[in-house]
Amino acid sequence: MSKIGTLCLSLLAVALMATTPLNAQNSPTVKRVSQAKPATKSEHPHMESAIKALEDAKRQLEEASHSYQGHREKALEHVNAALQECHTALMVVDKK
Repeated sequence: MSKIGTLCLSLLAVALMATTPLNAQNSPTVKRVSQAKPATKSEHPHMESAIKALEDAKRQLEEASHSYQGHREKALEHVNAALQECHTALMVVDKK
C-alpha cells in the first residue's frame, strides 16, 4: 500500500476511534434525520476534531502533485465519504 493510502487509512481510523462511544451510557440517542437539528461544535468536540483532521487530510491529498497510480484520488474519495458520514452523524444526534 502506498504511503498516501496508509496515511488516509490511518486518519480515517483515528477519526472513527474519536467518534466511537466507549460504552452504551455515553452513546448518543439517534433521531430520524427528518426530526434532527444540527449540532454545534461545542457539543461534540471529538467529532469536530475528527472532521478537522479529515479536512486537513483532504487538503493534503488535493495539493499532492503525484497521482500515485490513482491511489491519491481513491484516498480522496474515501476522505470525502468519511467527511459526509461525520456531518450526517452530527445532523442525527439527539440534542437533549
